Amino acid sequence: MVWNRQRKKILATLQVHAPDPRFFPRAAALMLGTAIGAMVFVPPVAPALAAAVTTPVIVAPAPVDAAEEQEHEIVVSGRHHGTPGDPLEKVNALSFSLTQHLDDAVTGPASRSYAKVVPKPIRSGLRNFFTNLREPVVAVNYLLQLKPGKAVETVGRFAINTTLGIAGTVDVAKRCPFNLPLRQNRFSDTLGFYGVKPGPFLYVPVAGPTTVRDVVGGMVDFFASPFVLGGPFRSRPYVIGSAVVRILDRRDQKEEILQTVRDSEDPYAVRRDLYLQRQRARVEALRDAPPPHSCRRKAMAAG
Repeated sequence: MVWNRQRKKILATLQVHAPDPRFFPRAAALMLGTAIGAMVFVPPVAPALAAAVTTPVIVAPAPVDAAEEQEHEIVVSGRHHGTPGDPLEKVNALSFSLTQHLDDAVTGPASRSYAKVVPKPIRSGLRNFFTNLREPVVAVNYLLQLKPGKAVETVGRFAINTTLGIAGTVDVAKRCPFNLPLRQNRFSDTLGFYGVKPGPFLYVPVAGPTTVRDVVGGMVDFFASPFVLGGPFRSRPYVIGSAVVRILDRRDQKEEILQTVRDSEDPYAVRRDLYLQRQRARVEALRDAPPPHSCRRKAMAAG
């Protein structure tokens, strides 16, 4: 109330005495009186106002049951659930599961029907035929790995099986007196031979397990094979038909391994580890390949 009366006096003075030369001394006196009044009446009230504004209000929490507190407790775990070399483990595991369902419904029954309907000699002949067609690519990879001896042996296998082996349907070259064993060699192996890491593991739906290095190497081999062979092997019917036959035959060959994987506690992890171990073994074999067994050694071992 004191502040309001003083403010009204100042406004009245401004309106009435503004033109008067004595306005400023009177206004100064009124302002001085207001200041004195503030000093007289405000200090007793100021501590209470300051306390009300600055003092926080502390509300005691309600008692919480120990069981309820434990239920709502937030636990931060520092465990790492990923697997080295498999950053996409969850996605790969899902792809593996989908592929397993597809295998149960389509690929598995089709491969078993293929094994029952097609006689074993014909299946073996087709397998040898398609394997023989890959020999030129194997030889080129040996040249890239600076292994001319094995490249020449691979070319010799290709020539012998193509002629004496009835277009490669019979693997004559692995027998005595030639003793030229089958060797698998791909561009992905060449990359690994020169120190290129496998990269992240991938489980491609339907296609199966692979790595980034194997994807790149497989594409190079796929596009190189028709150009090395040429002729009808570039045609779409051959590419599709040969792919179907090889998928069914490969699935039939892996029946026992796949069943072992299914019976394990963690099928996905077992399938992944088996694949990675096999790929490492291929590269290590290229770096330190054992000498081939000769016919004389076989005869001595048999005797």
